[in-house]
Amino acid sequence: MKSTPKEWDEVRTAFSTSIMVDTALTSLAQNLDAPDWPIKGKEETPAKYIDLTFDEVTEMLQLKGQKPERVDQLISILKETLAFDSPFGEMVTQTEAASARDNPLLKNLAKLGIPENFPMALTAVDVGTLEFCKLEKLSTLSEFAVFAQGMSQNVIVGGDFRKLLNALSNVDEAVLAEVLPFRRGAKGLHLIEAVAQAVKTKNAAERVEFATTWFRDEMAALEKELAGGGTLARQFTRLGDPALEARAAELLRVHLRLPAGAAATEKKKGGFFGRLFGK
Repeated sequence: MKSTPKEWDEVRTAFSTSIMVDTALTSLAQNLDAPDWPIKGKEETPAKYIDLTFDEVTEMLQLKGQKPERVDQLISILKETLAFDSPFGEMVTQTEAASARDNPLLKNLAKLGIPENFPMALTAVDVGTLEFCKLEKLSTLSEFAVFAQGMSQNVIVGGDFRKLLNALSNVDEAVLAEVLPFRRGAKGLHLIEAVAQAVKTKNAAERVEFATTWFRDEMAALEKELAGGGTLARQFTRLGDPALEARAAELLRVHLRLPAGAAATEKKKGGFFGRLFGK
C-alpha cells in the first residue's frame, strides 16, 4: 500500500461536496477508463467510505476480502474524478458576471449550426444525466450551456454530462455524434440521426414521435421526396447498421403522411432490394 492517511483525508474532504458522491464506484472507474472497482453493489459509492478514517476504510475493505492495496485504487478513483481536464476546467472558472453571449459553449453551438433550443430530452445522454438536467431544470442545450458556465469549479460532474460538455467545448464532432443527432462533416442536427438514437432507448416510439414534431421541416421534406418516388430505407443507409436502419425506418414510417399510392409504393420498396436499389 502506497497511500498515506494524509492523502486519504485530503481526497475524502475534497470529495465530500461532489455531486458524484453517491455515484457507483464502478461507474466512476469506467468514466476514467480505469480498472474496474471489484466490489459490486448499489451501496458501493464514495459516500460509503469518505466518512471513515484511513484505518477504518482499510479495515472495511479487508473485511470484504480485499488487500490493503485496494485503498490505493479507491484514492486514485476519487482523485482522478476530482481532476478536471483542461477544457472542462476552463469552462467552469468563468466569472458569473460574464454575459451569456460570451459563453464559449453557445458560440460553439452557433458555429456548428446546432439550435440552442434543442431539447435535452432528445439527446442521447445517459439516464443519470437526463435526471440531473431535469432536477436542475435544464430543458434545452442553451440552458445546459449557461448552467455549465455558472458552475463553481468545485462542482464535479461525470458521465455523459461531462462528455457533452467537453465535446461542445472542444468541437469534437465524433463525440457530439454520440450524444446528439449530429452528422459529422455537416452543420445542424438531423431527423434521421435523432430517430436512430431514439431506437436505442426504452421509450423509442415516444422519442421518435417527439423527434418528428421537433424536426417538422425535415419531415415535410422527407414526405415530399417519398411522394416523388424515393424510399425511406435509403434515408437510413448512412447509419451503416442494417438492423438499426430497419428498426428506425419502421418507427418513422407510421408518422409519415403520404398519398395512398405513394405510401403503398414506399412500403413495397422498403425491403432488402429497396434498400439496395431504391431512389
